[in-house]
Amino acid sequence: MVNNRSLIIVGGLAAVAWLASNSLYVVDETERAVKLRFGEVIEENIQPGLHFKVPITQTVRKFDTRVLTLDTDTSRYLTLEQKAVIVDSYVKWQVINPTRYYEATAGDEMMAIRLIQPRVDESLRNEFGRLDLQQIIAERRDDLMIRPTQELDALMREELGVSIVDIRVKRIDLPEDVSAAVFDRMRSEREREAREWRAQGQEEAERIRANADRRRQVLLAQATERAETLRGEGDAEAAAIFSEAYGQNPEFFSFWRSINAYRESFDGERDMLVLDPTSDFFRYLRSPAIQNDE
Repeated sequence: MVNNRSLIIVGGLAAVAWLASNSLYVVDETERAVKLRFGEVIEENIQPGLHFKVPITQTVRKFDTRVLTLDTDTSRYLTLEQKAVIVDSYVKWQVINPTRYYEATAGDEMMAIRLIQPRVDESLRNEFGRLDLQQIIAERRDDLMIRPTQELDALMREELGVSIVDIRVKRIDLPEDVSAAVFDRMRSEREREAREWRAQGQEEAERIRANADRRRQVLLAQATERAETLRGEGDAEAAAIFSEAYGQNPEFFSFWRSINAYRESFDGERDMLVLDPTSDFFRYLRSPAIQNDE
């Protein structure tokens, strides 16, 4: 009797454990889920946490809602002028509508990738086809992908329930037959720009040099004018001083001037003057007796 009761208890506990394990389920923070009854969605976008379902008749499909990466194949696209470019890119995508995603892909990530990849290829083909090669080379890669990302995101939200977070270009190469011509054209363009910048620099240098020369001439003229003014004022002041000094003692002033004249006249060793010894120039060199005889 005791054994039968124990078996019933153990069986009851096992039934409760089975019921709990098949009725309760957990949705992780990185997941979203949908609840199905015989394959039909009856509850959408189940949030993280502990939830309940009816065993056997109801099932739950969970989907990873983290940002996933799709590394696309290297593709060859034609530009606006029908020149080929080889593009290597990748796509960041994320499940945002679990119900739509389940209906479009049956929750199969590989199927979702097979549906996304041709759409990405078509979007990039259209984008590169509306640009010429110079625009593709000159434009930043992030800016180049803004339009395809926005257009493809709107389309994939509606069709697959996923968001195209970003499309990034890893590398853009040119075929060998195009590279040489493109590089030559780029080199010619850069040389032309260099010549323009050099010409502008020379023009600016000439303008600065001419302005500096003009200012130099003005400053020299002003300095010369100032110097002549000061020299004239000094000469006038010196003449006034000499005149005043001469008026105080004319005889001494005459003697001082004669002495200076003698010094300057006989400064060199071979200087020679032919003059009458009785001339007034030698009046201060003659003896007092001669001066008195005069």
